[in-house]
Amino acid sequence: MRGLRRGLSRLGPRLGPWAVPRSLRRVLRAAGPWRGQSSAGCVSECGGASMEELLSRSVPLLPPYETKEKAPPPAERRSAEFVRYYRGLEAGPRRAELLGRLARDFGADHGRVAEFSAKVLQAREQEREQGALLQAEDRLRYYLTPRYRALFQHLGRLEGGLRFLVELTGDLVEGLAAKAVDGPHVKEMSGVLKNMLSEWFSTGFLNLERVTWQSPCEVLQKISDSEAVHPVRNWVDLKRRVGPYRRCYFFSHCAIPGEPLIILHVALTSDISSSIQSIVKDVESLETEDADKITTAIFYSISLAQQGLQGVELGNHLIKRVVKELQKDLPQIKAFSSLSPIPGFTKWLLGLLSSQTKELGRNELFTESERQEISEITEDPTTETLKKLLTNSEWVKSETLVKALRSPLMRLCAWYLYGEKHRGYALNPVANFHLQNGAELWRINWMGDTSPRGITASCGMMVNYRYFLEDTASNSAAYLGTKHIKASEQVLSLVSQFQQNSKL
Repeated sequence: MRGLRRGLSRLGPRLGPWAVPRSLRRVLRAAGPWRGQSSAGCVSECGGASMEELLSRSVPLLPPYETKEKAPPPAERRSAEFVRYYRGLEAGPRRAELLGRLARDFGADHGRVAEFSAKVLQAREQEREQGALLQAEDRLRYYLTPRYRALFQHLGRLEGGLRFLVELTGDLVEGLAAKAVDGPHVKEMSGVLKNMLSEWFSTGFLNLERVTWQSPCEVLQKISDSEAVHPVRNWVDLKRRVGPYRRCYFFSHCAIPGEPLIILHVALTSDISSSIQSIVKDVESLETEDADKITTAIFYSISLAQQGLQGVELGNHLIKRVVKELQKDLPQIKAFSSLSPIPGFTKWLLGLLSSQTKELGRNELFTESERQEISEITEDPTTETLKKLLTNSEWVKSETLVKALRSPLMRLCAWYLYGEKHRGYALNPVANFHLQNGAELWRINWMGDTSPRGITASCGMMVNYRYFLEDTASNSAAYLGTKHIKASEQVLSLVSQFQQNSKL
């Protein structure tokens, strides 16, 4: 159907709208709008409804508390009409307008909330029997529910409805990030959707699937398109990533079979890798996999394939499931570790250099001897020259500069990962993810990623978060409970060097 539509859309401008037989037009209309269909066409199908009318029809009224169990569900066609209307809108301002109206005009009834809040307080003050207080609390809880939640529930029951809600949430995430849609009501609706999707995408509904070169082309293409950490260069590169000594897994949902939600790439090695270049090679491997050479599993890339599932806890569960799968297939594997990028390090470092230069006239992140050595190499004593060097990848071409920067940048990176916090937890999002999972901040690797992207983002450094399976539960509890970061001797030594030689 989709291919037929694409063909017709290409021919449309040449043949005119009436070149498609009337019977075929009815079939296409029944299947719903497709990409590229105008919002005007969809509005026509929806009876010429305005956005306000469409929302009023689609969002069910909250029935009185006394009849909530007896209220009939809204007609399925109303939910389907909402899907057709929304998909008919062009991505961007029009969809943002609809989402804003939905959040603002169809939330909780604040008058009812105030009324039953007072009744709960009254029941407590009058020390009524427990049953009366619990009923008052239940009524309050009922009226705290925003009206749009019922629409989302009904959409989730439609065939293809869960996929649609993920797409809609993705639009909402993008809109909030771009400030195209904003405000407390929108943020509240985003939180409601996130909580609903977290329930619908709990582990009991997820299937673990392995990708091989024999997987469907659509899946392989999705794996390639979704790779956010180390972009896939070509089909040869992709074939290697699913070939010998490599594993690629993804979660799919029982209601969206075969569709990757989140993807994990694993390298099977004989030791804990310190360089991504050794994993993502430029040539295709023709080697047959020898299980005797495999003792270590390296998680080198995890990517969310669905924007709408941001904030839904999938990555932690995926790593745990993959560990169990690998232990079953390759019981000789004893070491599990990530090889992770350090996004944000260079930006953080440049910010510190700028602020110190502005306030003190020089940077105090480097020792006097380090500043002297770098000045001799760059032939310029100013911090501005160093900042310019670090904003691109050209500096790695100088072996003397790479050697001079190694010690200060390694200790600064250790502090960034271990000491820089946001609300008590690791500032770096990748560090926070692995530490929450119970991993140990194990090793920082100099020149672990020499690609232009790696040099620009983290001065070429990468980090191993090691999963000692017997300690992950206690490490996770300590991090989440007391904000304690479990780190290796190498990392703690670098942190100590930072505290001795650098000043923030």
